[in-house]
Amino acid sequence: MAAAQIYNMLSNYKGKVTVKIDGIAASAASVIAMAGDTVLVSPVSMLMIHNPATMAWGDHAEMQKAMDMLSEVKESIINAYVLKTGLSRPKLSHLMDAETWMDANKAVELGFADDIMARAKTGPGEDGEGDTDGEENEDGKKPPAHSSMLFSRRVADNALLNKVIAKYGEKKPKAGIGEQAKIPAPGEKGTLKTETGRSVDALMERLNLLKR
Repeated sequence: MAAAQIYNMLSNYKGKVTVKIDGIAASAASVIAMAGDTVLVSPVSMLMIHNPATMAWGDHAEMQKAMDMLSEVKESIINAYVLKTGLSRPKLSHLMDAETWMDANKAVELGFADDIMARAKTGPGEDGEGDTDGEENEDGKKPPAHSSMLFSRRVADNALLNKVIAKYGEKKPKAGIGEQAKIPAPGEKGTLKTETGRSVDALMERLNLLKR
């Protein structure tokens, strides 16, 4: 709510508002940044967006109220992102669901920022090397932009889980769902085994490993 008030105050300001992100604009701070007429990001800064969160206590009715409230808060946050970036609401909702981190280049690419702050120019002779701002090549053209980075915590978690399952879950044949265990007849020696010949104990150990 405080971020919404700050956003409104900056939006209603009669002059030009320039927002400079020199460290990190995460969560509610990313909403405030959207109020700038011009948003500049440091080459080493980050911007993060995610779903709103809260704490609630009570029965199912109270939980539903909290969920409905969070849905409305998310829609209001998306309003600010849409006005600045021009991205679609579904796209922005997906980025928020995934808790998305952006470097300076990705923030500019997606429209959350307008430009990257340039390092102050050094005059000829001041450092013995001449003008070293590096903004233009010898032919007067700007060098190509660096590659951008976008990181999603949820995507990273899922990728790691898939790798673990692929490494530890395919070394041995998997027991089919619904397979019936072969129970030793009375007086027959042996452990409880499935139709694949693997003991139930071994399968349980396997299941516990995957859960971890």
